[in-house]
Amino acid sequence: MVTNKVLKFGTAALLATTTTAQGQITNDTYFYGQSEPVYPSPNITGLGNWAAAFSQAQAFVAQLTIEEKTNLTGGYAGNNGCSGNIYAIPRLGFPGLCVTDAGQGVRATDFVNGYASGIHVGASWNKQLTYQRGVDMGGEFRAKGVNIQLGPVVGPLGRVAEGGRNWEGFSNDPYLSGKLVAQHITGFQTNGVGTCTKHYIGNEQETERNPTLSSSNQTIESISTNIDDTTLHELYLWPFVDAAHAGTVSMMCSYQRVNNSYGCQNSKILNGVLKTELGFQGFVMSDWFAQHSGVASAQAGMDMVMPSGLAFWGPNLTQAVENGTVSESRLDDMATRIMASWYYTNQQSGFPQPGYGMPANLLAPHDPVNARNPAARAGLLQAAIEGHVLVKNTNNALPLRNPQLLTVHGYDAVWPLNNMPAPGLSGWALGLTSTDPQSVLCGFSAVFGPCTPFLGYAANGTLYTGGGSGATSPAYISAPLDAIQSRVIQTGNTVVYWDTINNNATSAVAGAADACLVFINAEASEGVDRPNLRDTFSDTLVRNIANQCSNTIVTIHNAGIRLVDSWIDHPNVTAVIYAHLPGQDSGTALVDILFGDVSPSGKLPYTVARNESDYGAILAAVPPGANGSQYQLFPQDTFSEGVYIDYRAFDAQNITPRYEFGFGLTYSNFSYSNIVVNPGPTGNLSPYPTGPIVPGGHADLFDNLVSVTATITNTGSVAAAEVGQLYLSIPAAGQPVRQLRGFEKVFLQPGQSATVTFDLQRRDLSVWDVVAQQWRLVQGSAYTVSVGASSRNLPLTSTFTL
Repeated sequence: MVTNKVLKFGTAALLATTTTAQGQITNDTYFYGQSEPVYPSPNITGLGNWAAAFSQAQAFVAQLTIEEKTNLTGGYAGNNGCSGNIYAIPRLGFPGLCVTDAGQGVRATDFVNGYASGIHVGASWNKQLTYQRGVDMGGEFRAKGVNIQLGPVVGPLGRVAEGGRNWEGFSNDPYLSGKLVAQHITGFQTNGVGTCTKHYIGNEQETERNPTLSSSNQTIESISTNIDDTTLHELYLWPFVDAAHAGTVSMMCSYQRVNNSYGCQNSKILNGVLKTELGFQGFVMSDWFAQHSGVASAQAGMDMVMPSGLAFWGPNLTQAVENGTVSESRLDDMATRIMASWYYTNQQSGFPQPGYGMPANLLAPHDPVNARNPAARAGLLQAAIEGHVLVKNTNNALPLRNPQLLTVHGYDAVWPLNNMPAPGLSGWALGLTSTDPQSVLCGFSAVFGPCTPFLGYAANGTLYTGGGSGATSPAYISAPLDAIQSRVIQTGNTVVYWDTINNNATSAVAGAADACLVFINAEASEGVDRPNLRDTFSDTLVRNIANQCSNTIVTIHNAGIRLVDSWIDHPNVTAVIYAHLPGQDSGTALVDILFGDVSPSGKLPYTVARNESDYGAILAAVPPGANGSQYQLFPQDTFSEGVYIDYRAFDAQNITPRYEFGFGLTYSNFSYSNIVVNPGPTGNLSPYPTGPIVPGGHADLFDNLVSVTATITNTGSVAAAEVGQLYLSIPAAGQPVRQLRGFEKVFLQPGQSATVTFDLQRRDLSVWDVVAQQWRLVQGSAYTVSVGASSRNLPLTSTFTL
């Protein structure tokens, strides 16, 4: 399925070997050359709209001593609640920096909102909503005195179906992820707060993400993600390109090794790809404790280390510059990139003191800084609503129409019993109040052992966020049962019974119930990969209720893919909603959908299979010891499937999914008509881009070459939104059957039509040429465009030739 490629990235040139008599590799010199060395690290030059910030930063850095420059590159533990801090330089009026989590809102502090997660926003397929979420969220970071958001997330992309952090990103499709990350960054940075897009690159599993010790006290290095050049560019790099083009001021290098070179000291991906090919003008920040060398990480292109510079940099870096091991020009570039990001976001003018609203201990007396803006309320709720995906609705079971009796079942219907702040890596700080934190904490450090089993579902309350450093810290939690009762109180027409304790085969149903609402979840967290895509405990509950109730409606709060085939065809399961992770307005949003105040409009940002085996070798993370004794100390994960993940793999292998990528129902119906390629290919149609490098790559990669229009009509009786989707078939060997290259969401009244336009950029139409090391248009053969409601419901097709 994956064709042979000429590789400049990832070729196996083994310059030296060190093994035992039994063949076990004992030294990483065995892998030298597998990641191409690229030196020196390119200097920032003020490309694109960075010229003014670059000039200001140069003037500032010229006034610094070597020690002051070094202090800019390494974090320290401040007396605040920031995830990391950079020292101030008082004599020049620089107040330092506060960097903090996360992509879903300001984490582990008070008086902030709990936003919908990345996967939830991805399921909305709404670019404007994503932009507004960024604006609102960025305002809270600014109010708290946070200079850099540690987010958004486009890595992991979602290669591994059971990946623990897939919920933090928008989608496992690079195009959808890239379009939404650009909207987030653009909206967020309007507040003068920078974004640190993460995790660059190939960080697709939690298992073995950090070094560990073997039973014989030998170091087992982080897993190596081995990615060929084409796969890197056409899949995993794609959304990072959009982030760079949108102006993200920082990129976070990742924990694992890439082609057997640690991500934070890999000169090919940092110097070669990010800073040269993409023209990235910001700075590279390490993930926490992801630095494994001093001089090597500096020369390879990392610019800032978190949470502390003392292990490898700090005085050591100063000494290395003074003795010439690291050039002062390299240190100057590190400092200039950091300061240019400060000027680029205009933080020199009226920005709050770093960490101003981030108390170190929320349980101690402090003056609260309320970062919540009442104007954000509408966007918070709308984002929570639009990430719900209705996948089954037999005989119009939804919306509920004046029910007399409802019964509510399942552990996920109620709020967690504990939502009290606690310092450090607590369950509250990591979004784990609905589960046992001890099942996750060992993934952060062995000092938290022993671990308890991670079950795959959160049994102690509704799931509104995933776990880990990406978690939300909500001002309140609207749980489904509370919201249902509030609605019933308002209408006065309905009786509600509930049982959220007997979550097993003994749970009973009131015989007169008009509908039985079952709430289950699927949990995921940083620090541990998911053990399953379904669990027997929850599935047994669904089947038990369905066996007793002819109108069983199932809601799943899922932090990733959740399989449903053990009960989806039960005749009494009439409706199913993938509710994802809506944040603090979870219950309110769901009730608005259940009772028909709004029509659901979400679409799946991933593929739901019928069986786990459909995901193939990338169902689960590579476990310890999977590579045999030779690689025991250097675990390997070769991305041999290439670009064929999720729907690309299902299409290539002709596997029928349960619910395809892009699928989602509404309370109405839509028709598609009048596809037009208009006016046809225009602009510079040379095979390779010729424009200057700007942040993101050659400027003409972002030129529109083809425009496609289509008409969407609401043929039903309910006002609703529809997501029109365009998929492109590129006429070149090794390309997927089709891949997403456009989407537009439109709200239509019954009978109303709208013309949607999909603009195809040069990059959208190109393939990566490993010989030329350029994006190349395919000329002389017909491209096929297909438009419709999902990746497998595409009633409109047309072609064009370049």
